Amino acid sequence: MLRGRRAEQERVDALLAAARDGISGALVVRGEPGIGKTALLEYAAQRADGMRVVRGAGIESEAELPFAGLHLLLRPAADALEALPGPQRHALAGVFGLGEAGSGDRFLIGAAVLSLLAYLAEAQPLLCLVDDAQWLDRPSAEALLFAARRLDREGVVVLFAVREHSGEFAPAGVPELSLAGLDPDSAAALLDDLGAALPADQRERLITETHGNPLALRELPPLIATQGAHLGVIPLTSRVLDAFHHQVRALPPGSRQLLLVAAADDTGDVPTLLRAAGTLGLGAADLQPAETSGLVSVTAGGLAFRHPLIRAAVYHGAPLVQRVAVHAALAEAHADDIDRRAWHLALAATGADERVAADLEHAADRAQARGGHGAAAATYERAAALSVDREAATRRLVLACEAGVHGGRLEWSRGLAERTARDVGDPVVLARLAAVRAGADFAQGELRRAHGLLTDAALRIAGNDPERAFWMLMQAMHAAWAAPTDEGLIAATVDRFDALGLDPDAPLMGVAWLARWATALVLDRDPAGFPALDPVLSRAREAGAAAGPRALLEVASRAFVAARDEECVEIATALVGQAREHGTVHALPGGLGISTLAQVMLGRHREAWISGSEAMAIAGDTGQPLWVSYAAGALAYLAAVEGDEDRCREHAELAALDARASRSATSGGAWAQAGLALLDLGGGRVQGSLDRLQAMAHGQSRHLAAVVRSVPTEIEAAVRLGRTADTVEPLALLTRWAATLRRPWIEALLARCEALTAPDADAERHFERALALHATASRPFEQARTALLYGEWLRRAKRKSDARVQLAAALTAFEEIGSQPWAARARAELGASGARTRQAAPSPAFGGLTPQELQITQLAAQGLSNRDIAAQLILSPRTVAYHLYKAYPKLGISSRGELATLSGGTQ
Repeated sequence: MLRGRRAEQERVDALLAAARDGISGALVVRGEPGIGKTALLEYAAQRADGMRVVRGAGIESEAELPFAGLHLLLRPAADALEALPGPQRHALAGVFGLGEAGSGDRFLIGAAVLSLLAYLAEAQPLLCLVDDAQWLDRPSAEALLFAARRLDREGVVVLFAVREHSGEFAPAGVPELSLAGLDPDSAAALLDDLGAALPADQRERLITETHGNPLALRELPPLIATQGAHLGVIPLTSRVLDAFHHQVRALPPGSRQLLLVAAADDTGDVPTLLRAAGTLGLGAADLQPAETSGLVSVTAGGLAFRHPLIRAAVYHGAPLVQRVAVHAALAEAHADDIDRRAWHLALAATGADERVAADLEHAADRAQARGGHGAAAATYERAAALSVDREAATRRLVLACEAGVHGGRLEWSRGLAERTARDVGDPVVLARLAAVRAGADFAQGELRRAHGLLTDAALRIAGNDPERAFWMLMQAMHAAWAAPTDEGLIAATVDRFDALGLDPDAPLMGVAWLARWATALVLDRDPAGFPALDPVLSRAREAGAAAGPRALLEVASRAFVAARDEECVEIATALVGQAREHGTVHALPGGLGISTLAQVMLGRHREAWISGSEAMAIAGDTGQPLWVSYAAGALAYLAAVEGDEDRCREHAELAALDARASRSATSGGAWAQAGLALLDLGGGRVQGSLDRLQAMAHGQSRHLAAVVRSVPTEIEAAVRLGRTADTVEPLALLTRWAATLRRPWIEALLARCEALTAPDADAERHFERALALHATASRPFEQARTALLYGEWLRRAKRKSDARVQLAAALTAFEEIGSQPWAARARAELGASGARTRQAAPSPAFGGLTPQELQITQLAAQGLSNRDIAAQLILSPRTVAYHLYKAYPKLGISSRGELATLSGGTQ
């Protein structure tokens, strides 16, 4: 029985009970070595009646072997892979060595793990136990945490045990339980259970100096009794390890060496261990003393150490020469597992060895293909250390840096890139290292430094590799754009495209001209000599599609800045579709985020809530705070359109977090401010709205699209306050924007602003022109605002009958949108014009659903099965079924077949 762990046991029991009711949960149990983490996991296994239990663990000597932990945990369930969607099935098959490598997206593997856990739980609830998570290889940890964060209604419990102060395992988003030492009474009771015969003074001192650590209380009394050991003040880990060393040293030499073989290998596979042992002149008989002592146990599942610290004591207590010999023997025993063989050969190497270095490089290549970027980085680095040739070593170090960036190890990659660059003269290699350093700088808000690295490197390689140089300049322009405003820096970057000598007919020139169009307003340049924007955008789309997801995101982003919102949605939607089809989950937040903002502008509010909510969820799961901010800013603006003050402020705060962390003027933060200004105007806080927008227009965000697109709100606020002088500058900006980008909807907004600022004799002409232009571009919120302002003007002109026509149209549009404050204003104006007002129209069908319920019901109405929906949204089928079950009563229906018949449809 466990002593002193009642609260912890109750928490585990609650998780297990919830799983039996179909509710999933995850928990990280954290504490110092020997504190009882493993015992609490074992308690969970004993209490898991009626549940399937799967077990895994991190192994210190295998921490750099990609997917070793995932293999150990889920390989026994590999026969269930056929139940997974195609991309996920291929990804996990590659991880388990059962097929070709998948897409290489580590988050697709996380989605596959979620699907597999959910499938295993369909027959009975599932308990998944992962001990020593601090030693999980990075790809396994990422995949398991990705799945754990997205558990919902599957009936799955995942318990991780991890050492205190372990930086390698970062379980953000998963609840934690910290284990402290036992209280004195529980510690004394444990010693009684163990029959520890110690004098009272030694007993009391043992409890005090171990701080109630259960493993120390269990293992140290025999050492004290036989050696009279003085506890002193040495660290607890050392004390416990010394106790294990004492037990290991009592074994015969052959048993000690065979235990070392087991400690150096993570598989626990007895035939493999005995093959390696045979190479060293050992046999099965040498295992018996270790079993008899209780240090290890051998079952049908393989060999297991009684406690992970025993493994550590065995491995670290052996001389180097013995560890080298053991790894060499294990390399031979793993002849059929080329990755494990390569790593054991590397650990056995005592100097440069090109054959082993080449094997490691190939292993790293395979890790990359499976999405194990962090493991690949360490493998490339080790291959470089074993390289005989300096050029080969440099090439492998560059690969290590680039893999580290993909794996999220930005600081590590930057440091390695800086050290490697000191001995490199090749400009292309230096450029690749500069891109690594710039990537880390960009992520941490050092935007000017990132810009400098990228531009300098691009110019150095322009003659040798102009395409690489071009995309580096595009990234540099992004850094300049995201930095606190410096139009000169943006201008200088755009002008450097001319130095690349690109073929004027090449698709890349389409991207270059798109960038020039997008920055023409910021740089106040006349685009008269530019090629037509729409053909330029078409060529840019072609170039972006050929260069990959990051390039396509740049094209979509520039399309939005160039006011081509429809095309932006098309590009982003194509990108999202590709990402879903191929399982490249990490590319989804960018495509979804850009799509969200454009959808908001186009009035596609339902689609925007779906895209933005999914973008934020996946960006959070995949460690991409920039896209959390971007999507949150877009949703803050959308909430302002709908007048939802709480939701607007909540999303605005989320958008601001990234801006504060990176010390940069992010687009997400700017859109959040624009949303708050619109919220203030809709709520009658006109002065607050104007103050906020004027601060943006003269601050570090003044070059961002949110500023120019908010000019109509700024002008309306200034006019309502009687501050006509404050409309001159923003009106000039909007006029220049309309002349530059030539879109009917921009000209409609300009005409509305001209109506507000013109003499009464000219106002009606501008209002009528604005409404005519609105009719050619579907942007219902802005069209309704124009009708509202026109109706207000007509009422003030004593033309109440004409006013009622415009105000009624505005009211209808605002109610259809769900924009309550603006609808209330239109209703009040109608009443003032003499019309009989009516109650607010009921919310349209699907209006009461959460974004996730809405997204699921839409897909279900299209005929997709729960399993298809789950694969697309990275959920489990059971979670999909749960959300449908919650949605039906809100929609007033009882079956899936009724979805398509609802008023308003689902498209």
